[in-house]
Amino acid sequence: MVLAYTFASNSSRHMVDIYGRKTTPKVGRFFRFRYQCGKEIMTEHTVLLVDDDETLLELLTGHLQSAGYLALTARNGAEGLGLVAEKQPSLVVLDVMMPGMDGWTVCKRIREESSVPIIMLTAKGEEVDKLRGFHLGVDDYVTKPFSFAEIVARIGAVLARAAHSIPTDLIVSAGNLLIDLSERQVMLDGEKVDLTPTEYRLLEILARFVNKTVPTEKLLQEVWGSEYTGETDHVKQYVWSLRKKLETDPGAPTHILTERGFGYRLE
Repeated sequence: MVLAYTFASNSSRHMVDIYGRKTTPKVGRFFRFRYQCGKEIMTEHTVLLVDDDETLLELLTGHLQSAGYLALTARNGAEGLGLVAEKQPSLVVLDVMMPGMDGWTVCKRIREESSVPIIMLTAKGEEVDKLRGFHLGVDDYVTKPFSFAEIVARIGAVLARAAHSIPTDLIVSAGNLLIDLSERQVMLDGEKVDLTPTEYRLLEILARFVNKTVPTEKLLQEVWGSEYTGETDHVKQYVWSLRKKLETDPGAPTHILTERGFGYRLE
């Protein structure tokens, strides 16, 4: 039984089996694992990979398929934006450094139209990249070089956060801020506020404990998972991102307050 996946790009299409042999593809732009018996693995999640490195796209696609995902690829920002609009993927993995339209521009354009989760691929140690991305609504980062197991795990974690919802009709009101947990909607002064999945999940946890201080480590555990233990900068950056969207003056917040050395509180 030979397991194979298809690879498609603007310039070429081929099928590659697990031994690296190229054969004629049976599907178009989607990547799917197929068995010789004709069966294919199905998944509810489609991941869009946007990177100009075709080898990386091919290898990462194989790992995603083995984890049960469908994958789309784009080799430049313009093609990636087109696929976001056309295919509405479950998640986008976006490289920062690309010729022409870079990852930051693509991310900003996506955020103008969609709240799809975005994971950025960035150079190791570029802290400024992370800060910039948090302000643009990026959900997570993977630094190069990375292991494929790591990025697949992070994709799963971000998708889990995006899919999570609380089965309740609870509506939390904090002054001019209203959070409908059953509908997953946030309103400020009667206007809908667009949040990324990670921003919403963080606000959701704070809303569940409204008027109570939630420890930073608990927020890390609930929103990002145990593998992020100790990475308190994640919480700090996303709290700042929320404040920019929800506070009149993010530097003097009235809704999301800091309890120094302990955590954050929604009032």
